[in-house]
Amino acid sequence: ITEFLFAVGAGSQTVGRDEMSNFPEEALNVASIGSTYGDLNAEAILALKPDLVIAAQANTPEQVKALENLGVTVYYLNNPVTFAELFEQVELFGQLTGHEEEASALAESLSARVDAVTAATANLVEKPKVFYEIDGTDASKPWTTGAGTFIDTMIAMAGGVNIGGVLNEPYAQISVEEIVLQNPDFILLGDAAYGVTAELVAARPGWGDLTAVKNGAIVPFDDNLASRPGPRLVDGLEEMLKILRPELVK
Repeated sequence: ITEFLFAVGAGSQTVGRDEMSNFPEEALNVASIGSTYGDLNAEAILALKPDLVIAAQANTPEQVKALENLGVTVYYLNNPVTFAELFEQVELFGQLTGHEEEASALAESLSARVDAVTAATANLVEKPKVFYEIDGTDASKPWTTGAGTFIDTMIAMAGGVNIGGVLNEPYAQISVEEIVLQNPDFILLGDAAYGVTAELVAARPGWGDLTAVKNGAIVPFDDNLASRPGPRLVDGLEEMLKILRPELVK
């Protein structure tokens, strides 16, 4: 939400953020109300005297109700699940903040960039298999993303096939046996920020014969570009295209 606000030109109107909202850099100058897990720091929020609080899907109904009971106007926003919904939300943030023109221009620009990626991959016949690692703390069954998630959609749009698509949950653990069976061509490390490296992955028991390991196709990936439902998802899509199909990048 913070990234949406700054992207449409409403950064100067933003009086508060949660501690995880750290992009763009200017957002760090905005007062933090701390964590949004558990009880909200209602006192800190009220002290900022906001005209509007925008709540994310990560916020609980109880948190929203608690703020409303204090007389705060709250707009609750579900996460977008398609790029079309993402563009609609860009326009929405423009309407909420009085930046309709900036938001419309941004939505148009983002849409054109996504169209360029889909056009580049439209006629692909052979598609590489991709394993996106969210959390490899347990290397025998790391966490990944299943079908229907934004990461799954991005992989497909960038010309790949998500091996996590066989799972029954949007986010779940996948066994190393299943990974070996599907034998991904690329491994994207969404957990690279937590110290996971290509060398550590290659050294895992049972992983050495994977095509991605043999070909050195284990790539750190900025998970913020895939897991934060904001404007930078388009950056993430373009980054995936560069990794999976560099020959298609103009």
